[in-house]
Amino acid sequence: MERTDRASRSIAAPPATVYDALLDRESLQAWLPPEGMRGRIERWDPRPGGGFRMVLTYLDAPDSPGKTSDATDVVDVAFADLVPAERVVQRAVFDSDDPSYAGTMTMTWQLAAAGAGTEVTVTATGVPPGIDQADHEAGIASSLANLASYVETAD
Repeated sequence: MERTDRASRSIAAPPATVYDALLDRESLQAWLPPEGMRGRIERWDPRPGGGFRMVLTYLDAPDSPGKTSDATDVVDVAFADLVPAERVVQRAVFDSDDPSYAGTMTMTWQLAAAGAGTEVTVTATGVPPGIDQADHEAGIASSLANLASYVETAD
C-alpha cells in the first residue's frame, strides 16, 4: 500500500493570500525550507505544466546528510494542478543517485476557508522509502509554521 504523509495547520490569513504565497518565488523561497535548512530557487515557471527547481541546504550537514550531496537536497517540482485559493498540486523528483529517493512524490496543498483564516492540509503520496515518515511530517509541519508566520505578518 502506498504511504501517505500528512500535516495541517490553521493560518490566520485568507485562502487567496495563502495561495499567493505558494506561487510567488520569493515567498516560497523564504518560507518553504523547514527548520534547519535554507532554500534557493534556481528555475521558476508558476503555471500548470511549469514548475521550479529548489536547492535545499542543511545548516548542520553532519547531522542531516542530504539526498543529493552531503549538505543538499535538490528537487525538481512540476505544477500538476493549480486552483486559485483552493489547491496546489506538485510533483516532486529528488536529484539523487540513491534509489531509495527515486520516484515522483505528489504534494497536494489543500486550502479551505475557516472563519477569517485558512485550514491548510498538505498530503504527500508516492513518498520515496528513503524519506522517514516522522521526519517528513515534521518537516511539512515546520514549513506550514513558516508559511503561517510569513503570511500572518505580511502587510
